[in-house]
Amino acid sequence: MIKEYLFASDFDKTLSFNDSGVVLSELLGISGFQEKAEGLARLNLVQQGGELAYLLRHDPEYRCVRREHLIEAGRHLRLKRNVALLARLLEDGVSGYHFDFYVVSAAPEEVVRSTLDGVVPPERVMGTRFAYNQQSGEIESIVRVAAGYGKVALVDELQAKLGVPSERVVYVGDGSSDVHVMLHVNHRNGFTIAVSGSKYIAEIAKRTVISDDALSVFVPILEEIVGYKPKDIRAF
Repeated sequence: MIKEYLFASDFDKTLSFNDSGVVLSELLGISGFQEKAEGLARLNLVQQGGELAYLLRHDPEYRCVRREHLIEAGRHLRLKRNVALLARLLEDGVSGYHFDFYVVSAAPEEVVRSTLDGVVPPERVMGTRFAYNQQSGEIESIVRVAAGYGKVALVDELQAKLGVPSERVVYVGDGSSDVHVMLHVNHRNGFTIAVSGSKYIAEIAKRTVISDDALSVFVPILEEIVGYKPKDIRAF
């Protein structure tokens, strides 16, 4: 019998090298994004990772942003190596195991779907979602922020949809927006992987893998979930 798992991954600096907010701001010629985001984080005004969503809705400098700008920003983000291969291996790369690959990101959904076009089906990308004014195209409201506890809710929603038990949930992330969901997955005996040495998650994740190759996260899965020995992994 095939063992079914949910594999949920963050996007910015997890599957990509970039921060969506930085790339979008550079594309539009807006300076000071990092300083604004850090200021919001210090004030705890928004969910961790939700700073870009807040700025897009409330900062006058970002009032010009339309859906097409988000899609264009996605085309400028650079993916890590082997994201497509990772997706294929998760699907059917290990006999007896199947991992449903979803991307759960605080970045705008349009950005992530644009970057992953042809790599991950759009319906498997769960990002921050906006409602747009039908006449002007301006961002009118925030429908969903996939950051902080918002990520917890989305992972739970996916788990329920797929019907997998809590111990068969795998989450991969790199930073502060992943803290709550990693704690949640760990508490329910799932498996968490950090892809950065960030103080926010390095002590929380069960394994840490730092690489510019997205396929690197498959190694702890083979070791900890499938039970492969080093010689088996080398021969894989």
